[in-house]
Parts: sequence; structure tokens; C-alpha cells
Amino acid sequence: MTDKIKLKDFPQTFWIANTMEIFERMAWYGFFAVSSLYITGAVGDGGLGFSDEDRGVLQGVVTFFLYLFPVVSGALADRYGFKKMLFASFIVMVPAYYMLGQFKTFPTFFLAFMMVAIGASMFKPVIIGTISKVTNEKSASLGFGIFYMMVNIGGFVGPIVAGIVRAISWEYVFIASSGWIAVNFIFVTLFYKEPTSEAKSANPRSLKKVLSDMVEVLGNGRFFLFVFGLLSILVMGSKFTSDNTITWSQIIYISLGWVALNFIYDLILRKTIKRENQSWFVSPMKLGDWKFGLFLLLMSGFWTSFNQIFYTLPLYIRDFVDTSDLMQSTQSLFNFFGVSNETFVAFSNSMAVAGQFNPEYLINLNAGAIIFFQIGISYLVTRMKPFTTIFWGTMITVVSFSVLIFGTIGWLTVLGIVVFSFGEMMASPKSKEYTGRIAPPAKVALYMGYFYWCVALGNLFGGILSGQLYAAFARDMQRPDLMWMIFGIIALGSAMLILLYDKMIIRKS
Repeated sequence: MTDKIKLKDFPQTFWIANTMEIFERMAWYGFFAVSSLYITGAVGDGGLGFSDEDRGVLQGVVTFFLYLFPVVSGALADRYGFKKMLFASFIVMVPAYYMLGQFKTFPTFFLAFMMVAIGASMFKPVIIGTISKVTNEKSASLGFGIFYMMVNIGGFVGPIVAGIVRAISWEYVFIASSGWIAVNFIFVTLFYKEPTSEAKSANPRSLKKVLSDMVEVLGNGRFFLFVFGLLSILVMGSKFTSDNTITWSQIIYISLGWVALNFIYDLILRKTIKRENQSWFVSPMKLGDWKFGLFLLLMSGFWTSFNQIFYTLPLYIRDFVDTSDLMQSTQSLFNFFGVSNETFVAFSNSMAVAGQFNPEYLINLNAGAIIFFQIGISYLVTRMKPFTTIFWGTMITVVSFSVLIFGTIGWLTVLGIVVFSFGEMMASPKSKEYTGRIAPPAKVALYMGYFYWCVALGNLFGGILSGQLYAAFARDMQRPDLMWMIFGIIALGSAMLILLYDKMIIRKS
């Protein structure tokens, strides 16, 4: 029992890092939980009035880069120091969040949103790195468990505040997010102590080393150019389909042309160019660890479905769900405990509009469920293999989408969100553990650094699909059930493909 870890055993920097994580998550989720409502909301009501297709591009592209950048920003933090990187991230995020509420055109809003992503991508690896460096083998499990809970506390509180202040004016949502980040200047200035000595060492990790690691794990520059080109065609196509500038058939033809061009160029390079000392542009495409790359691609399907709880569900609740049954149940609960009718009226005025709950409060049940049940779920699945847990967690999300197909009343929507949360609690943490299992033993840390790229792809695909499918099925056809069915099929397909991947590739090798 003498080896039992106690909360007081964690150093001050551990708690300061977790506190800053709470405020950063309050800022991010305070805005992001209502972003779909703001971006597509009527201009007369304070929204931007953008189309669903534009909303999907904004959310998908920006969050894609948010999860892509930490590989580079983490190397910069190692090189120049964690504390300096935290200062830099806050300097970027404070004005960026404020400008989100000031810029009203697509290009300017995209710029401010991208600045937020850059600042958040600078912050993310530093905090995770801090937790890792101030814990050891005995305390790491509890330490990261505390950290995950802090993430969800911030994710729970932020939308509540945003929901309250947006009833006054949308502008206060962005002022609040900017203010939460500004508070972190106090913690990093007065209490945060540098946990890493690599910045002062003779051999800090360089950007050149980051790029060489990238080639080893995923592929060379030509491969990244090929993939980036395909993603760019997808993004630009999604942007211009809304005004009929281009059709999806044309996008497919352009994509096939890009694939053919790169294939022919590679054939020429392999036959005519010498391999020694040549630049990346005249080098044939090279894959790194294709098994790991395939795993990231398959897991992006899970994250594509997962992100719909933030991208699509708020709009669905606003446009299709009658939450008056929840309001009636809440009033009955207040009456049961003897709460005055005046108190209920005050509560309903802050939480609802015209007898309908604000979507962000229902979405917030996801973070609330994780706060209360994650430790219990983690304990229950401790002895299950990581892959098995991922598979069944993904299958549970399929069930949640099936519930949402019929979820045009409040309680069914709540059920869908809670069921979804249990699937997330199983699949999300175990996917990281599974990455550690399939990585070469000597390179686990290196591979974990690139794990979040499947989250990046899931955000990109999820955002674009959310915009396109909501516009086509929910907005134009008034058939949101077909939209949820497609997202359920994506989750089911991801689960089946991951099952085949584990049996046919990982176990055989």
C-alpha cells in the first residue's frame, strides 16, 4: 500500500497544466458547440447566414489542420521550451476568438477560425507533454485519467456559459472564449514551471528530424503532395457545389485525373531519374508503414461519424426536434421538489427559447456522461482487448444513430446522445492503446505522435459530409432520417473494416 499514488503526490505544474486545459476547453467548446448554429443562423438573429455546405467546409478544414499541426508545434515546443510555446499560443488565441465574432464574410471568418486552430494546435502538445513529463510509470495512469476528466469538465462548462450569453448577444460568446484564454496568462506567468530540459540540451529535436520521422511512419513528400492534392480537390469541390459552380461528377473526374497524373509521373521517375541525392519533388512516391497508415484511414471513419454530434446534431435539434416533452418533464421535476414556478420560469428563459431547449445544452449531455461514467466504463473494459473494445464501442455508436433516425422528440434525442457517449467512452481511449500495441516496440512514442492524424481526417471528412448531407437530405428533402442512416452506415462500415484489418493484417503479421 505504500506505493499507492495520492493526489498530493502530483507536482504543482501538473495541476496548473490541468487548470489551463479546463479554461482552454471552455473557450473551444464554448464556441464550437454553438458554431453550427452561428454559422448557419440568420443574419437578422446575429448569425452569419452561410450555407450548410460552407459551414461543412469551415468546420472540416479548420479542425483538420488543428489536429495536423501538433506534430510540428510539439517539436518547436521541445526546441524552444514549453512555457514559451504556451505564451505564443495564448497570444494567438485571445485576439483570434474575439475576431470570430467580428468577421462576417467567409474569407475573414475562415482566417480568424484558422488562427484559433493554430493557437490550439500549439497548446495541445505542450499540455499533453507536460502531463507526460511530470508523471512516472506509477502515476501516469491516474494522471492521464485526471487530465481526461479535466478536458470534459471544460467541455461541459463552456457550452453552458455560451448558451447563457448568446441569449444576450452572439458577440458575448466570442468575448467569453477570448476571456477564458486570457485567464491562462495568469497561470503560465505565475505558477507554471518548465518541465522539459530538451530546449537547453545540445541535441534538441529539430524540424528536420520531425520531417524524417514523418517519412518513416507515413510517407515521403511526393506522397503527401498526392494526398494533399486529393483533399484539396474534395474541399474546393464541396465549397463550390453549393452555388452550382461545379458538380460532384466533375469533382470525381478531376480526382481521377490527379491520380492518373501522379501515377504516370511516378512511372517516368522510376525509369529515368537516379535515386541518389535528388529533391523530394523528383522522387517517386514512397509509403512509410502502410499498415499503420491504413489503420489511421480506417479509424478516420469512426471519427467522421463521431464528429456529427457537434457538426450536425445541433442543427437537427434546432430544425426538427420538439423538446417540449423535456421541458414538461423538467417542470414536473421542479414541482416534485417544491421549487417555485417563478424559479422554473427563470430557468426556462435561460435554457430555452419558445419552450424549446437550446441545442447546446442537450449536446452537453455527452461531456456530462463522460465526466460521470468514464472511470466506471474504463474499469469494466480493462480486461478486454483494445481492438474488441474499439469494435463494440463503434457498434454502440451505430445504435445511437439508429435512435436518432426516430429522434424527433426530446427524450429520444437524449437517449441517442447518451448511447453515443458510451460508445465514445469505449472506442476513443482504447484506440490510443491499440495504436501502442501495433506500433514497433521501440517506436511507440513516435507512432503515438501521428495517431491524431486519423482524428484530423475524421474532422475533414465529417465536416464536409455534414454540410453536404444536411443540405441534401435535411434541408432540401426534409428527410433527416436518411442522413442519420448514412452516418450509421459509415460507422458500421468502419467497424467491419477494422475487424477485417485486425484479423487479416495485424494478427497474421
